[in-house]
Amino acid sequence: MNISNETKTNLTINGAVTGNPLSSVSVSRVLLVLITVSVFWVLVKLGFWQLARAEYKHQWQATLAERQQQAPLDYQQLLTLIKPNKPADITPETALLTGYRLSVKATPLQQPLLLLDNQVYQGQVGYLAYQIFEVTAENPWILVELGFIPAGNDRQELPALAAISAGQYELTGRVYQKLANPLSDELHPEIHADKPIRFQNINIPALALLLKHDIATAVLQPDNVPQHSLPQPWVPIPLSAQKHQGYALQWFTMAAVFLGLMGWIAYKQYRNDTRR
Repeated sequence: MNISNETKTNLTINGAVTGNPLSSVSVSRVLLVLITVSVFWVLVKLGFWQLARAEYKHQWQATLAERQQQAPLDYQQLLTLIKPNKPADITPETALLTGYRLSVKATPLQQPLLLLDNQVYQGQVGYLAYQIFEVTAENPWILVELGFIPAGNDRQELPALAAISAGQYELTGRVYQKLANPLSDELHPEIHADKPIRFQNINIPALALLLKHDIATAVLQPDNVPQHSLPQPWVPIPLSAQKHQGYALQWFTMAAVFLGLMGWIAYKQYRNDTRR
């Protein structure tokens, strides 16, 4: 006895269809659901990551404020805190010495001034100027920030800046360390006779090799620089906690808009299918 195709595919027992219940689900619908869930999950995860960074920045800001209230370190205490064997590129911000205060008596050395390139202060492009100081003959030298100096119109011409004259100076201020730039942390020094050395990144080990002398891996930003009154930018936290919270709100908003859009597309598709 022959049974028709329609009878095979729509055989019912007590009114229940015995065919494959997923046969009516198209591939496009499955893809729509997978894409919606995946993208929504990524957007929400990015939002929570930004909130975690905001909380971390709050803690880091509190750590900086606490360090600023402490008595200044002397040079030996600073050297003890420095961990020379810990790679800078994996050191979290809170493990850096940024924010500690330091008080030293130091002498400027007869070394070229150093100009950190591509710096911006209040909308102006220029350099951060540094000078090498010696605390004692047996200890590493220390890099002292002199301040920001604007660049001229001609990049070939470096700004004129006088080095601090010879003598012993009492310097008190805050120290900072920089995390290594994962894209580029090379020194890239530009050396010309009787001119400052222009360089691209604060890479103190590379600078020590260039000058053939150990240099402490923390920079001193004095409260008052002798013989100079240049502005001294202080941005220990490039992105504040408030900015991270703003970014988190953007990610959550994008997730909600995306979910609403995909829900509207699914609803329109459902309405079109029911009219057929």
